[in-house]
Amino acid sequence: MTRSSATESTRVYRASPDPADHRLAHELAEAAGELLMGMRDELQGAELRAAGDRRSNQLLLARLAEECPEDAILSEESADDRSRLSADRVWIIDPLDGTREYAEPGRLDWAVHVALWSGGHLAAGAVCLPAGDLTYSTWRPAESCPAPEEPVVLISRSRPPAVLDKLLAGWPATPRPMGSAGAKTATVLAGRATAYVHGGGQYEWDSAAPVAVAVASGWRVRRLDGSAPRYNQSDVWLPDMVICHPDAAADVWAALDAAE
Repeated sequence: MTRSSATESTRVYRASPDPADHRLAHELAEAAGELLMGMRDELQGAELRAAGDRRSNQLLLARLAEECPEDAILSEESADDRSRLSADRVWIIDPLDGTREYAEPGRLDWAVHVALWSGGHLAAGAVCLPAGDLTYSTWRPAESCPAPEEPVVLISRSRPPAVLDKLLAGWPATPRPMGSAGAKTATVLAGRATAYVHGGGQYEWDSAAPVAVAVASGWRVRRLDGSAPRYNQSDVWLPDMVICHPDAAADVWAALDAAE
């Protein structure tokens, strides 16, 4: 078995058999997104960033307490309740992914992430881009589309992956900086980019929902070293991720493996 073959989708995502889980993830992400859009008209700058993180988190926590009172929650904006490690179901949320971009007028590349982990796998998820009026979810996965004719790789605006130059030596592509892991994933799912490569540091909430949605939509996922990402871990640090169009995965995986 090669390192790349270790990223079989069943090791990352196994769909919840309950349609209500998928629909709830979708609806929660959109509800938080609607709240955040309204706040953009009221506040700005540092005040907007702080209030956006806080109020979106409060909305999601309240809705989850009402809808799924027995489930555990791992949120970027809340203290880590370690009881989640023995829970059967854990919601992994990023109430505002791309906080910096959110506070920059007119930017679209920020998102809300809502994912459900169950039984060792991601089980449902949603990524909402409120400013772009777009939500991808395991309830409404992305439709199949061709990869761009000219390869494009999306990277962080502030933390481009150290492996980028070696990757491009084996797989020539145009790098494009963008905010928010969710926004980059949505751009790949829409067929406007070939892959999203991150290597500058992240946590579980940054990638859980994007990964669930990408795998449910048929896209390929792996970490830089070829392993499958794991969630609801004791250490929530998950610093790297690759999401790729299935038609380009063989070339991208080969370039990444050669770069390691």
